[in-house]
Amino acid sequence: MPRTIWSGAISFGLVTVPINVVSATEDHSIRFHQYHLEDGGRIRTRKVCELEDREVGQGEIGKGYEVTKTQVIPISDEELRELPLPTAKSIEIEAFVPLESVDPIRIGEGYYLQPAGQVAAKPYKLLRQALARSAKVAVAKYAWSGRERLGLLRVRDDVIVLHAMRWPDEIRDPAELLPPPVEISQEEIDGALALMDTMTREDLDGEEFRDTYTDALAQVIEAKQGDKPLPEAPQPEEPGKVLDLMAALTESVSRAKAARGETGDADVHDLPKKKTTAKKTAAKKTPTGKTASKTTQKTTAAKKTTKKTAARRPRSA
Repeated sequence: MPRTIWSGAISFGLVTVPINVVSATEDHSIRFHQYHLEDGGRIRTRKVCELEDREVGQGEIGKGYEVTKTQVIPISDEELRELPLPTAKSIEIEAFVPLESVDPIRIGEGYYLQPAGQVAAKPYKLLRQALARSAKVAVAKYAWSGRERLGLLRVRDDVIVLHAMRWPDEIRDPAELLPPPVEISQEEIDGALALMDTMTREDLDGEEFRDTYTDALAQVIEAKQGDKPLPEAPQPEEPGKVLDLMAALTESVSRAKAARGETGDADVHDLPKKKTTAKKTAAKKTPTGKTASKTTQKTTAAKKTTKKTAARRPRSA
């Protein structure tokens, strides 16, 4: 059972939902310690008081705001908990919005919100079902770890999830990173779409989404522990220079299909032309082309036939 990170309540309107916050993710990365290369002694970070030049324990350490080099205003944990903020003890929902209106770059780590006891069961279920049926997410404010944050609440497998969000001014403007203006043909766009089609999946449960870095690192540690040769690293393919973008797209589609066991050559060059273009071309050729000539011939023949018919008719007295 994951430990509780924070306890408080969700508040929207006059509804209050007591909740406990637990982490929704786990970190399976392999951790390293620092060691002295000469004798293998552990290297640790010690907390030393600069004035007394001695190591101090955690119980002697507090927080403070440095006004000047000689003036520090101490702030206790109790004072932080009692900040004059409505979000200090609750997650205050400010609005409900469609999920697609939230830029994913603003969404951060996730936490499960657990109802705190039987009293929270009904309002928790009410909020959960309302979020699910509305197909919307809630945007809220909350205060953790010495700062007020923006959050997003959504439903996942009947549980309410809180995602930390970045404030608008925390997102950098990417305008200066844009490449210089270039022209992209419709054929190249269609080629890229064809490649996307061959790489489309319904989920992310495949073997290719496994953490191979951690697996490879575990193999190295196991080999060194048993005094065995280190596993050989596979030789990566040399990236070729892209001289023909369409050729690269065509080859990429072929390789993607081969990887999925599909047969048949992929060709993104022979694309169907739009009918409107063909009609416009035919219309342009009509006044001066073969079509106009045939029309003239038919009109002349019709006139000759009319004259012959009129000559054969008997004249009236």
